[in-house]
Amino acid sequence: MKLIHIADTHLGLAAFSRLDPETGMNLREKQIYDNFLRGINDIINQKPDALVHAGDLFDTVKPKTKAYTTVLEALERLRAADIPLIIIAGNHSMTKTRYTTSPYEVLTYHPGKITAAYKFRYEKAEIGDTVFHLLPNMLRPEDYRTEFDKIELSKSRHNVLVTHGLATQIKDKRLATVAEHELDGTILGENFDYIALGHYHRQCQITDNAWYSGSQEFLTYGEIKDEKGGLIVDTAKRTVTPMVLPHTPMADCGTIKCAGMHPGDITEEIISRVSAKHLPLGAMAQITLDQLCREDGKGIDMKQLAGIREGLLDLKIRVRAAEEDTVQPLQQDIRMIDYLQEFSSFIDRQGQLTAKQKAFIAARGREILVQVMEEHRGEVE
Repeated sequence: MKLIHIADTHLGLAAFSRLDPETGMNLREKQIYDNFLRGINDIINQKPDALVHAGDLFDTVKPKTKAYTTVLEALERLRAADIPLIIIAGNHSMTKTRYTTSPYEVLTYHPGKITAAYKFRYEKAEIGDTVFHLLPNMLRPEDYRTEFDKIELSKSRHNVLVTHGLATQIKDKRLATVAEHELDGTILGENFDYIALGHYHRQCQITDNAWYSGSQEFLTYGEIKDEKGGLIVDTAKRTVTPMVLPHTPMADCGTIKCAGMHPGDITEEIISRVSAKHLPLGAMAQITLDQLCREDGKGIDMKQLAGIREGLLDLKIRVRAAEEDTVQPLQQDIRMIDYLQEFSSFIDRQGQLTAKQKAFIAARGREILVQVMEEHRGEVE
């Protein structure tokens, strides 16, 4: 079977303060919708036997109307091409209880060939010569093992596991998102012909047969060096080929050594670095200013930067001040802060607290912060 594996499309995500002049919609949100549909066309042109989406189709558990209509348009295109869709719920689409309606339930009313697993239990789908074993995001980490043990591998067909979570093999734990669960390495067994993973936004191979497709888009600046796109999988030959999908470019314009530089020269160098990238309209860019003294930072001419900013969706300027060791953003999109890590770092810096006090505050504060984040995620932007 030839299948295409994608994940983490996060439809509905809005970032930055730019609006599309024609629709009035958040420009980043619109970019993601448009690129998703262009990606569906590219996938259809590959003529796969099935499309696998490994979770986080939507960015929130209560998707926006436009997010729904975009998905319905994609389903119509897949239906016209007679391409089945296999999809599971990820942590961003996870309801808080078993009794709350999942946004994925709407998909099951579409007349296309769709299998959606979102009910906190193992499900399977048989398409052609392949059995898809589906483990959606679970309420509790231990539920993965309970549901995984229900799997009976087919002896006459190829077996593909589709699940969502953070593999224990990954040393980079930067995601740390609400309802994130680690996947026990024993679940990612070699008995499967292929394992389609979702949640980790960098496209990468975990084991011989297990891959993260990564997200289609750059969703945070922390992903600036990641590979993006989808994967073309041949279950018979056990081959995996990266597939480029439409996405908004994000460029790293490097680091400017600011020690001894005049503020005006720093401003001109920022313009030169960004211009040299020849970025398309609506792209995102990041630049780091190293050893910038506070007075020079105040002298950077933001009005002079307006020209290059106009053609970009966002220009993130990070500053490593001469007086500090850590990098701080000159402008920061709140949506892209790792709140849990920020809170942990804040507690660690409080020298007046004892180790016992830090442990208590960290535990209790994290509990409250996660609760607030869950409530916020459930709201419509």
